Amino acid sequence: NWNLSNLDRVEVLRGPQGTLYGRNSIGGAINIITKTPGTDEGAKISVEIGSRGRLNGDFYGDMALSDDLAVSVTGGYKHRDGIGDFLNLPNAGIEVGEMTEVYARLAMRYAPSDDFSLVVTADANDGEGGLRPYTTLIDELPNGAVYGAGYRNSDLAADPYDTNTGQASQSIVNNEAWGVSITADYAFSDTLATKVIASHRSSDYKSGLDDDGFIDDFLSFPEIGDADQTSVELQLNGDMGAWDFVSGIYYFEEDGGNDQDPTIFNGGPGTFTLSQEIQSMAIFGNVGYDVNDGLRLSVGIRLTEDEKDAAVEINDDPATPGNDPLIAETASEDWSEVSWDLSATYDLNERMNVYGTVQTGYQSGQFPARPFCLFGSLDFTQPGNVSRPNCFVAQDDNITATNYEIGIKGQPLDWWQVSAAVFLTQYEDLPYQVSTTQGGGFNTVNLIVDQESTGFELETTAIFSDNFLVHASLGLIDVDVDEQGGVKPVAPLTPETTFSISPELRFSMAGGGEVVLRADYSYRDEMYGEPSSDPGRFTKIDSRGLVNLNMSYRSADESWSASLYGRNVTDEEYDNGRLNTGDYVLVMLNNDASEFGLRLSKRF
Repeated sequence: NWNLSNLDRVEVLRGPQGTLYGRNSIGGAINIITKTPGTDEGAKISVEIGSRGRLNGDFYGDMALSDDLAVSVTGGYKHRDGIGDFLNLPNAGIEVGEMTEVYARLAMRYAPSDDFSLVVTADANDGEGGLRPYTTLIDELPNGAVYGAGYRNSDLAADPYDTNTGQASQSIVNNEAWGVSITADYAFSDTLATKVIASHRSSDYKSGLDDDGFIDDFLSFPEIGDADQTSVELQLNGDMGAWDFVSGIYYFEEDGGNDQDPTIFNGGPGTFTLSQEIQSMAIFGNVGYDVNDGLRLSVGIRLTEDEKDAAVEINDDPATPGNDPLIAETASEDWSEVSWDLSATYDLNERMNVYGTVQTGYQSGQFPARPFCLFGSLDFTQPGNVSRPNCFVAQDDNITATNYEIGIKGQPLDWWQVSAAVFLTQYEDLPYQVSTTQGGGFNTVNLIVDQESTGFELETTAIFSDNFLVHASLGLIDVDVDEQGGVKPVAPLTPETTFSISPELRFSMAGGGEVVLRADYSYRDEMYGEPSSDPGRFTKIDSRGLVNLNMSYRSADESWSASLYGRNVTDEEYDNGRLNTGDYVLVMLNNDASEFGLRLSKRF
């Protein structure tokens, strides 16, 4: 839940994190760490109003009920108007891209002794909004191709942020989620401790897409889905002077699915249902050793076993006897992998260190995300005809990543902080999701590739004076993908260059307090929307640069602040994704048009 206002810190871990953070962390991990109840007593209330109908409000409170018990509560409301209109749905009651959400979190910490503590949390959020902005390109297809149904771009809304859809069921998207977690810590002694972490989360959504954006329902995909997941982890941790270790066992299960009702792929109306259950178990350990005051070595290992059970069911028009269901298939597969890492850190002095690491990560194989190629050789005029290619088969091989990285961190000068890293990451059997209309349906299939990524990342802050500093970051990456059948795919959604710079200027006021002026510029290089083999004219996404501005006043005792803000002040319009289906190009547009407003915060 990104909306919570009780964040303590955010940790960004680059590279595969397969030893301590487990399955699916082949590219990195982000740890969002909230404040422990009792560590920040008091309350804070914030209100934000602005253009585009912006209205936000949030609060955070932390209170010690006794020496042993503390509670914290946070919650809020967010609303922003849309960016376009449903031109053929005058009673839609919502705008394209409109967003509204309420959220809350309650946490309790019970610590009857120095050796034991128990933290229990519960959170929930409920969001509703308008269909996110998108458009399609129809006239500009490869080799002068024409959209299969004979439509042209003139059938689309003149403003790409509007839509001509006539499907009321597609106008609103919503999501709900809730979760509970328990963390218990117990110290056996000064050197040995155990921890139990257990959690459950549930979510459901309603969404969909009228792909062509026209008033008819020829390519309309209403969809609902849900997921439930439970995890339990038991740790045994130690700190014995020069030696320390983290170890544990882990269990995870998830089941979920989605339904398309109606679906159009069988000549509909009909239904299309996908479901999947996952079980994952692991045992892990990481040992660190301080060789001397400057050098630290660590080694970690994790054994993971995954099992997935998947099902697909496709029903024809219920009014057609004997043709229901057309397809009902199940499949099951399991995978296992040993992940490991080696690392060394050396302190150059009290303010600088260098490090080197070799990390591995793992994901289990995948079932096709949307196996419509099951329709490939079906004759829907013949009831019971089940002759078809079997594409509902999981990827056999594990997805693995090995990362080699060296870097430097610290403060080389009193006024200069820097973190820099060079890395090489090798992926094997990495699945790219590719969509195509070949085979009698709109299929999403996995293109299995080997990939090598080489890059450089830099973060730096220059503190020129007590009143002026500049923060900047730079990311460079070169991705080489092995050829597939004589065609060399491109890495999707991977800009070669990312860059940001944020100057900040502070002024002390005569009556106390402080004014802070900050500007943020971020740049994202051009990239491809999918790993297609076209020359880039259709799935290539142009570069974009965004500018945000903020002017804040903080009172002398820091009990309140007021800020004027501007987001995307140049009103940059850009694409977030492009998908070439072969019949048309689906373009996902940005939803962060220019916005200006006022934010007030008060601490108690």
